[in-house]
This record gives sequence, structure tokens and C-alpha cells, in this order.
Amino acid sequence: MASTANNPFFTCSTLPYQLPPFAAITDLHYRPAFRHGMTEQLAEVDAITATADAPTFENTLVALERSGQTLARVAEVFFNQSSSDSSDFTTDLEEELAPLLAAHADAIRLDPLLYERIAALHAERSRLGLDAESLYLIERYFTEFTLAGAGLNDGDKQSLREFNARLSTLTTRFEKNLLCDTNALALVLDDVAELDGLTEGEISAAAEAARERGLTGQYVISLVLPTSHPYLASLTNRGVRERLLAASRARGIRSDAAGADTDNRPLVIEITHLRAERARLLGFDNHAAYVTADQTAKTPAAVWNLLARLAPAAARNALLEQADLQAVIDADGGGFELAAWDWAFYTEKVRRAKYDVDTAAMRPYFELESVLANGVFFAANRLYGLTFTARPDLVGWHPDSRVFEVTAEDGSAVGLYIGDFYTRDSKRGGAWMNALVSQSSLLGTDTSVVCNNLNVSKPAAGQPTLLTYDQVTTLFHEFGHALHGLLARATYPKFSGTNVYRDFVEFPSQVNEMWMLWPDVLANYARHFETNEQMPQQLVDRIQASSAFNEGFLTSEYLAAALLDQAWHRIDAGTIVTDVARFEADALASVGLDNPAIPTRYASTYFAHTFSGGYDAGYYSYIWSEVLDADTVEWFKENGGLTRANGDRFRDRLLGVGGTKDPLEAYRHWRGRPADLQPLLDRRGLN
Repeated sequence: MASTANNPFFTCSTLPYQLPPFAAITDLHYRPAFRHGMTEQLAEVDAITATADAPTFENTLVALERSGQTLARVAEVFFNQSSSDSSDFTTDLEEELAPLLAAHADAIRLDPLLYERIAALHAERSRLGLDAESLYLIERYFTEFTLAGAGLNDGDKQSLREFNARLSTLTTRFEKNLLCDTNALALVLDDVAELDGLTEGEISAAAEAARERGLTGQYVISLVLPTSHPYLASLTNRGVRERLLAASRARGIRSDAAGADTDNRPLVIEITHLRAERARLLGFDNHAAYVTADQTAKTPAAVWNLLARLAPAAARNALLEQADLQAVIDADGGGFELAAWDWAFYTEKVRRAKYDVDTAAMRPYFELESVLANGVFFAANRLYGLTFTARPDLVGWHPDSRVFEVTAEDGSAVGLYIGDFYTRDSKRGGAWMNALVSQSSLLGTDTSVVCNNLNVSKPAAGQPTLLTYDQVTTLFHEFGHALHGLLARATYPKFSGTNVYRDFVEFPSQVNEMWMLWPDVLANYARHFETNEQMPQQLVDRIQASSAFNEGFLTSEYLAAALLDQAWHRIDAGTIVTDVARFEADALASVGLDNPAIPTRYASTYFAHTFSGGYDAGYYSYIWSEVLDADTVEWFKENGGLTRANGDRFRDRLLGVGGTKDPLEAYRHWRGRPADLQPLLDRRGLN
């Protein structure tokens, strides 16, 4: 076993808020820390099951909640680094660790003696005199262990271990292939004229990306995680738009004589088949049934009913939008039929014609520093009384990561927020939130350390970072997750921060998007980066008037991905898929979302959410949570909006409870009733 003397993961950090000591962490620390952490936790679990004492809440579940602290410290840091600043070392180690960590989790969840103790507590829970959170902890452990297979016989448990180990390897390889292709297929251009339509800052970012790759005098457009790319709305050269979309859609299908082997199609087929086999072993018809059994949705039928209800109206609206776009092309003498790479470009033309809204004209008002400090932080201060203070003395995992101290209105400590906003080849696509330190009164951790990762192109030194409208939305969204992680208060680690049902976790982040266009907030941050003038009110009014514009397209591309995810995970163990493209086409055609001008937000081969990101059979969560979100927006509008009183109520009854109670129960406690679907239908024009 590695020495504990110089490994920073073997003890709690002594930095403020237990911030991981990134300056002291090297690659050499990870492997021994993982090994030590797994060995340590198994010994702690063995001590629980070896006692001759009858199971009690303290000697079983409290002891289990205290276990694994070293493993948690190293895992939180390593997996943040492997996603935000990877290297050959982290990629290889992640592949090595995947089956080991899967086996470690199985060793705990499938331990018959531990399950026997949990089951005994569950049977006696009403007579234990416990508080509500402790009772809920018993219920959650019993449910999770049962669903994980703790009650299976030894032979079935061995099969389950083999499934889990193989799946962990496949999903890790999927992510590795995707990152490789995202970098390899980035669009390289030789002539700046091909970038016509982009802003000076965007051209600067493309030149900087090329410089970092050693491509002198060239320009690189990095790919983003979704199929569509923000630059498709601006690039005037139709051929360049087509090449950019083609590069995006080519990810995960390369396997050629030149040595490229990033073909994710065999992985998709094997992953979905193994998940179906595992579901059958666990007593479920398919993987979707297995997943939703422990979500607020409860059944795949409930999910499918919502998605299928929305799909026809979305497809219908998209066809009307498509006709408008084709009319513009024809009026311009284009002489071609609208294609997928044209949609965003001509959408902006129609938006300008119909609503006099030019989203490109907004960018000078969306400078990153102002959006962050005067928008995102400002709204959190008005609503929750939080203050964010830069801490340049504290370092993150990369020079671009910036640390902020978060304090409450009375000056008490809340935690640290770390923002890492720029794209780089070592960072996976998309945007996300991680927790590096999670609050738990049981463990004596009173505060949290959370971080947001975005993928904004970094301009050359001295140039401002001007965000698109969508990037501003993304920052507000991800910050909603960060607030959830900062403000939740729980006794037990299992319930800390964003540890809630997957189909509820997007709710706080979606609600936080509301403040982006809230008048007081927008007026505070949407200022021209050169003149400091506020965004003209007429432009704001036009944005709001066009809020339902292009929702047919946006809803269709999202629903296509959500329904595709469901289709993959509704297959049973006896179904063998051999052709990924045919399966996709059939799945989308069955729900009327097979419009070639509207590709699904993610094709299977780069659908990281479902094949490596933990949203398997759960990508529906965004629209599922949006039902609550849209209903919540109505409540805030009816009750005075951005006020401390409203913030306190929302924090006390929803954000602050973390995972300590059923989320729909918490929602009813806050709202006074279940959520109404109508506000979502109104928002997306799906009536």
C-alpha cells in the first residue's frame, strides 16, 4: 500500500473549505489513492457485517455513510480532471479503473450480510424512533440495494458482476472515442473568407485554436457536443456550413485503414444489449423499466406518454417553420431545398424579418465577465442573499479555472464556486456541474465546493469573450446546478447537494434560466462591452415577443434524442440490433420525427448522455423536469418575482432539502399542489 505521508488524498485538505490541493496533486497520486480508498472502504464495510451486535441504525447505516471518504476525495477530483482537462494518463487510468470501481461497488451492494442488516432495519423502521431524514435513508438504501441485485442468488450475482464490469469498460471507451473524434474532426479552414459571418472575436478564437494545434495561418472551429453548432447560424458560406455539420455527425463512426478506430457503433449495440440482459436478470422487461422504477416517473409508459403527447405538435410546428425558411430561400433566389445545415442560418433571417431580432447583435451586450458577476451572481444575491468574492489565492485544476468564495447575507460561509468556462482539446464537450466537496453534517462538512464547466471559445489575449444568447442561457442553467450543490443541507452524504432523482435534478437548473431575461437582472448585466450602454429595451421586448419562435425545431430535436434514448432501452434481452443507423431511422419514423432537415440533437454514436454520462433511459429528464420548471416560473411571476422572501421559500422547501425527501413531495410542499402541464405547453407552443 502506498505511503500516506505525501499523498494529498489520504487526509482531508487543510485549505479553506477543504478545497482539493490542486497545486500538490500529481498523476502519481491517483492510482495509489484509488487502491487505498477501495481497500479502506471494503474494510469499513467488513467491520459493519462482522459485528455480532444486532443491526442498529448507528452501527449499520451511519457506519456505511461514514465509509469511503478517501475514495470519495480522489474520485471527485480525478473524474473532474478526466472530463475537464484530460491527458493520455487520465484516459488510460480511467479505462483501467472502470471495471475495478464497478467491482468495488458490486462488492458492497451485493454483500448478503450487509443487505440482511439493511433489510432488518427496513422491516423495523417505524419502531426505531428516527427523524424523517433517517427514515428516508433506510428506505433509499433498501430500495437501491434491492434494485442493484442484493437479493439475487450467488450465480445470478456473478452474472451481474460480469455485466457491470463489461458495461463500465464499454461506456468509458465510448467517451474516449468521442473525445478523440471531437478533436480529430474539428473543422480546419485555410482562408479567413470562409469564416464570413462570424464576429471578430469568433475569428480570433478560431485562429487561437489553430495556433494551439501548431496550424500557422489556419483556422479551427472546434466541435460542440450537440449535432448543431452555434456558428451554423452565422456562417454565410453554405459549403462550410455543410462541412461543419458533416464533421459533427461523423463522430463515432470512423474505422479505416489509416488507423482511426473510434467506431462507437459496436459499443452502442453491445451496451444496449448488456443493459437489457442485466434488466432481465434483475426482473425487469427492459432497461428503461429498470431505470424508471427508481425515478419519479416510475414506468417507461409514463415517460413515453409524455414524449409521445408532445412529439406530434412539435413536428407539426417544425414543418410550419420549415416552410417559412424555404420561402426565404426561394425569395433570395437560392435554388435549393432547405437542408439541416441551413436551418439555423435561415432561422436568423426569419427571426429578423418577423420580430426584428438579430441574436448576433446581442453579443456585444453579453460579455462573459459582466454576465457572470452582474447577471448570474447578481440574481443569486437578490434571491438568496449570496455574495461571490474572487479568491485568486486559491487555485483550481487549470489556469482557466477561477475560484470564488460564497458567503451568506449574514457573512457566514457557504462554500466555494469554481468556474472553468473555456473550451480546449482536453475537455469533453457540453457543459456541466460537479461537486468537489459535498456538505454533510454527519461528516462535519458544513460547506460545499462546486464547479461549472462550459465550452466557450477562448479569444486571443486582450479580446473580450462575447457570449451567444444560448451560451448565456447555458451559464444560467449550469449555475442553477451549482446553487443546488451549494445550498442543499443534509445530515447524510447520500442526500447532499444534487443527489436527487435523475429526472428531478434538472429542475433547479432550468428554473435558474428564468433570471436571464428578468428585467432587473438583464438591465444589470446586458451592457455593451465598449460603451457600457444597456441593451435597448426594444431589443429586449422583441426577444420576449419571439420566445416561442423556432420552438418546433428545438422541441423536435430534443424529443428525437429523448425518444431515441427510450427506444434503445425499451428493447428486450432477446432483441439483437445489428444496424445502428437503421435502428435510429426506424425509431424516429415511428414517432414522426424523421425530418432530414432536423437531425436529432445527438445521434447514437455521440450520445454521451445515454452511453457514457449516466442519463441512460433518462434523457427524458429535461422535459420531465421542465413541467415543474414552467409551473414554477408562473409561481414566481404571480408572487413578486426576484425577492428575498421568494428565494427563502424556494431554498427552504426545494433547493435546501437536497435528497432528504421525495422531490415531488417537496415540490407539493412548496407549490401547494402538483405541477400543472399547461405552462409547459404554452411555453413551447404545443397547445
